[in-house]
Amino acid sequence: MEIKENGFVFSDDRNLVDVKAVHLYLSKQSYWAKGIPFELVQKSIANSLCFGIYKEQQQVAFARWITDKATFAYLCDVYVEEEFRGLGLSKKLMSLMLFHPDLQGLRTYGLSTLDAHGLYQQFGFKALENPDLQMGIVFKDLYSKG
Repeated sequence: MEIKENGFVFSDDRNLVDVKAVHLYLSKQSYWAKGIPFELVQKSIANSLCFGIYKEQQQVAFARWITDKATFAYLCDVYVEEEFRGLGLSKKLMSLMLFHPDLQGLRTYGLSTLDAHGLYQQFGFKALENPDLQMGIVFKDLYSKG
């Protein structure tokens, strides 16, 4: 899937992903994956449905879905480089991703966010009705502890 609009290319071609750029953002700028090793970013991209936004061959945004393509998808590692924020790119990316053929008819679409609730609510995401049913094992600051 590839769409060109206003000088940007939106694509699900994993081969276009600039793994070094994604690693740089996640390990240095994100609040959720600071210090993540390069090899883990490589592995996560290899095993996910990935989307990028590109301008003149430069990756300016990224997102990936962890999915079985049948019942469940979890959105993660979403970012837009700071100089490209405010252009509506994240909204356009969300629209394209939710119409992707591999993400149709799923029972559950999930994500976690600290500060982008407004964006995701526009696309039907809402607080869980029964959050007490959800459980997890979370290792906080795993990458920064070495």
